[in-house]
Amino acid sequence: MHWRRLVPKHAGQGLTHCAGLALSIGALFSLACWAADEGLDQKKPAAKMPAADTKPPPVEFTLSLEQLMNIQVTSVSKTPEKARQAAAAVYVITGEDIRRSGATSIAEALRMAPGLEVARLTGNRWAISSRGFNDILTNKLLVLIDGRSVYSPLFAGVFWGVQDTLLEDIERIEVVRGPGATLWGANAVNGVINVITKSAKDTQGGLVSAGGGTEELGFGAVRYGGKIGQNVAIRGYVKYFDRDDQALANGKDAFDEWQMGRGGFRLDWDAAPDDRVMFQGDAYAGSAGEAAQAGFLTPPFSRQMTGHGDIAGGDVLGRWTHTFTPSSSMQMQLYYDRTDREDVGVVHRELCDTVDFDFQHQFSLGERQKVVWGAGYRLVADSVDPGALASFNPASRTTNLFSAFVQDEISLLKDKLALTVGSKFEHNDFSGFEIQPSARLLWTPQAHHTIWASVSRAVRCPARADQDLRAKVTALPPGAIAPGSPVALVSLFGDKDFKSEQLLAYELGYRVQPHSKLSLDFAGFYNVYDDLATREDGAPFPERIPAPPHLVVPRTLANKMDGQNCGGEAVVTWQAQKWWRLSANYSFLSMHLHPDRGSTNTLAENAERESPRNQVMLRSLMDLPRNVALDVALRYVDRLPAIHVPAYIEGDVRVGWKPTKKLELSLVGQNLFDNQHPEFHRDPTFPSTEVQRSVYLKVMFKF
Repeated sequence: MHWRRLVPKHAGQGLTHCAGLALSIGALFSLACWAADEGLDQKKPAAKMPAADTKPPPVEFTLSLEQLMNIQVTSVSKTPEKARQAAAAVYVITGEDIRRSGATSIAEALRMAPGLEVARLTGNRWAISSRGFNDILTNKLLVLIDGRSVYSPLFAGVFWGVQDTLLEDIERIEVVRGPGATLWGANAVNGVINVITKSAKDTQGGLVSAGGGTEELGFGAVRYGGKIGQNVAIRGYVKYFDRDDQALANGKDAFDEWQMGRGGFRLDWDAAPDDRVMFQGDAYAGSAGEAAQAGFLTPPFSRQMTGHGDIAGGDVLGRWTHTFTPSSSMQMQLYYDRTDREDVGVVHRELCDTVDFDFQHQFSLGERQKVVWGAGYRLVADSVDPGALASFNPASRTTNLFSAFVQDEISLLKDKLALTVGSKFEHNDFSGFEIQPSARLLWTPQAHHTIWASVSRAVRCPARADQDLRAKVTALPPGAIAPGSPVALVSLFGDKDFKSEQLLAYELGYRVQPHSKLSLDFAGFYNVYDDLATREDGAPFPERIPAPPHLVVPRTLANKMDGQNCGGEAVVTWQAQKWWRLSANYSFLSMHLHPDRGSTNTLAENAERESPRNQVMLRSLMDLPRNVALDVALRYVDRLPAIHVPAYIEGDVRVGWKPTKKLELSLVGQNLFDNQHPEFHRDPTFPSTEVQRSVYLKVMFKF
């Protein structure tokens, strides 16, 4: 049993928070005194180092600022290119960034990226969006893990609670703000997040980690990598965590605790000098607590439901890459994904199987053109058992997605000016044929200056929920509709005629590295949206089943809103000293939505005020003497007036120590400025929960 379970939580909550904060402050104060005594200028003689087999690594960052600017990314053009030369607003979160942030999940790590709103909803759910339109399941952001789409074809969006892997195995996370539909297809409307893990060749040997604290009650992981012969590298891992409830506004438990176990493997095979094969798989199972307010046809008409939903799933992915010449290669990928989840009060059980095949070929056409093209097919088969709040009609459905794309990068002036044009062509079972073209211009007037501009079209295709869903919103007691009227059930219905939401995006960006120790990145955008989703009121109608007889007050999904948003992001990184790196990013967003004249939805424009207008992130990474690291992050998130979330400032601190090159100890404090604070409010069906202060200790050993 975890130590915190030995004490009544409510009685000891304030003591736990104070102790955690005192521990963090005390550690920082002690570390500052120690650093001052040692002298950061290292004028004192260096302490005698231990023997060679336990000698800690030198105090320096894994990647220099120049290397960060030149890191290879693939999410913009589906081919490797330097980040500084990408004609898009791309930001890279490196594996070192994740380790030093103290993040315990992929969702938390995304807080470092500009232009993203990352808001924790419950102990096991997040709302994450790019450039606006944040929601419980943000449906305009495409997320991939090693080329496997984790966007839900049933509800539209991402269940962040099950998107996980061993964080130490992540090589980088590429975050593209703005459309990526020309290459990645529908739903890559406002951005693409691509999580890329390390090759098995780069994770040889063993790793054991464990820890726990006030909110991260306990966690542990084991990973081992080895070789089969000379050309095959393989690794396997298992991990488990137990996370505590978040809090309601009154300080009581939100009943959203979370436990999850996961395991997986990866194999990388150099089959021939020109052939590489990758094969990987993951499986997970866990339980998540949840509370939901449900409407009933009998008194008291509204009741809170609590319980635990079982979550399980797995995936396998294979990829073969063949190189014809240095400028020509081919790639084939096939994956299978299975989701099995229960949600308290939503649907009783969701089973979803996805099979996806993708082919890609790139080659040079003369000396000035680089062409990449490909085709793909995806089959999704689902089965949904109705729950207390939602059902689907039909309960089971199989859908198909056919796609093809082509993109041509044309060098107009060698090493100075390039034009990239292309389009994605898709056919889906909901909205039919979709075309998503783009044009990007990249100008490099000097070696360390990059200016880019783009025009793109993207669509958010309907999901099953948009057309087949029936969900209970609330129940109204007798007489609420009119004198003498029976009990009424307000229900949300999908629409078989619901069509794709559309975006036309204009972007402009500038990157510069005026000094080897300073880099700046600016991006601005203007987006025009059409056929946005609204909920339209309909005329009440009688219904006899389920009993007792009642009225149904329908709200039906429709495409009756358009709008615009504009804004930009700025990122500054400064290597102040060899041992000290500072970074700052700022994001601005302005939204204007306009329901059609025929719309009955008077609250549709509230989405303008459900995403923060201003966000700021400041980070300081310091490598101090005696192999101590001090990493601090401060973030400001503007208020969300439409859902009554005030602005907040939060701070995270990580103190790491490597007594040997194989052992690392970390003390992490998260959300240190408040006992608890809200970050986002869910649908009124669910109680609003708040994020709590957290302190945890982690031990990691490599062998």
